[in-house]
Amino acid sequence: MKQSNLFQNILILMALLLVFICSDTPAIAASKMPEFALPSVEDGELVTSKTFKGKIILINFFATWCGPCRMEIPELIELYTKYGKQDFVVVGLSIDMGGRKTVKKFLEKLSVTYPVLMADSKITDAFGGVPGIPFSFLIDRSGNIIKAYPGYIPPGVFQHDMEKLFPPAPVPKP
Repeated sequence: MKQSNLFQNILILMALLLVFICSDTPAIAASKMPEFALPSVEDGELVTSKTFKGKIILINFFATWCGPCRMEIPELIELYTKYGKQDFVVVGLSIDMGGRKTVKKFLEKLSVTYPVLMADSKITDAFGGVPGIPFSFLIDRSGNIIKAYPGYIPPGVFQHDMEKLFPPAPVPKP
């Protein structure tokens, strides 16, 4: 009898823990995207957050040595290609310590077309701390952080969430 209650309590605790872990994460969600000025991997020029003003943005913190990060990149390229003309942009933020050249080689190998910037500890702190990578944030046209995504996100999740931010397609008249 006692053992079944213990088992039941453990199951309830695990379920609550799972709900907590899978929630919309940090307190940064539902706040404004922090302003930044970071060097582009492409040419080292500073790119500011104002560059992306008025766009739907998917910020993706990653590193070249991160396996799950590599797994997300093809979908990020696909989303940027598909929705780029609709004021949507993916912005990669590399936390690599190896410098721009290492990251640039990596991006060329994977044919990354979206902008990628070199992140620093100030930007990770400004986003509420990035406890691990990959870590992504979906930001609306007004600069509000709509959702935070810790860890690897399976294909389709980003697209599902971001499509809610686009105006509905007009219904064709018969």
